[in-house]
Amino acid sequence: MLATARRIVEGDKFVRAGKWGSWAPMFFISLDVDGQTLGVAGLGRIGKNVARKAMAFGMKVIYSDVGPDAEFEKATGARFVDKATLLRESDFLTLHVPLNAETKHYIGETELKAMKPTAVLINASRGPVVDEPALARALKDKVIWGAGLDVFENEPKVEAALLGLDNVVMVPHIASATPQTRFAMGRIAATNIIKVLTGGTPDTCVNPDVLKKS
Repeated sequence: MLATARRIVEGDKFVRAGKWGSWAPMFFISLDVDGQTLGVAGLGRIGKNVARKAMAFGMKVIYSDVGPDAEFEKATGARFVDKATLLRESDFLTLHVPLNAETKHYIGETELKAMKPTAVLINASRGPVVDEPALARALKDKVIWGAGLDVFENEPKVEAALLGLDNVVMVPHIASATPQTRFAMGRIAATNIIKVLTGGTPDTCVNPDVLKKS
């Protein structure tokens, strides 16, 4: 979100290409994060974590989910809204919904047109949540201001129309790529395996129905 808002990747390429000549009042104008509205689509564990971090920048948080979370709202001041309001009011919209039949292309041409022309879309959930060709058209036509993508619809293939655009930051699915996080992922996997082999219940089973005794 910060890299997209402040045009960090674009600026880095500009300097490396030897194009930087002098400072000017409107040189590389970008977006403020402080005081802006962050929309969170999907207030699960990751969505909540992102929302809390955003509040450190003085951002106002709105969110959509299957229902409101009164405890989170009381603790943070976040506001539950429907999808239409989320699209309309968000300065930055970050996606944290699971991928399923209902969320495939959760953001498409219609949704992008409903967003502010100054809005930024961030996707670090699953690639097919966003209609990539529609996003490429929206970025090219300045329907929205920018996008930051960690995931893609047909990984590792990237929509060709995105590659030539300066108003999108793209990274190769590395949101969890720190030693601490990857080691933690390994420990979780190992613990689950040990529990299954010793007759226990894995901690992070995504299909618990298979564990029910007939």
